[in-house]
Amino acid sequence: MTEKTLTKPDFRLDHTMLRVKDLELSLDFYTRILGMTVHRKTEYPEGRFTNTFVGYVGEDEGTNLELTCNWDQAEEYNRGNAWGHLALKVADVYAASAYLKEQGVEFTKEPSPMKNGTRILAFIKDPDGYVIELNEPLS
Repeated sequence: MTEKTLTKPDFRLDHTMLRVKDLELSLDFYTRILGMTVHRKTEYPEGRFTNTFVGYVGEDEGTNLELTCNWDQAEEYNRGNAWGHLALKVADVYAASAYLKEQGVEFTKEPSPMKNGTRILAFIKDPDGYVIELNEPLS
């Protein structure tokens, strides 16, 4: 018997799923305020949930968000202590922050330089309390 060598597939990050309590409120935040596009919205009556994929590029072109709304979820979701944050790259964190403040978005950290002074960061919350980092390109 000969030994077969397998080639590692080309992996890429496809999507991140967030559970949301109010789908329409979340869609407004991610599309109107953050400028993402709805790529696909599917209702699953037998499972009593809706999946909606949003992003800046098509699902086969890059990473997107899957917003999952369980129809019978009455209380907020527990994000646990392993949750970190999503991150969005913007050309100018200060300008993006001014726009987001005008939209009534909650900040958990105002825009400011990192301690080493290399990058400007800010942190905001989505309607479900998920934290989103805003940062500028490295170069």
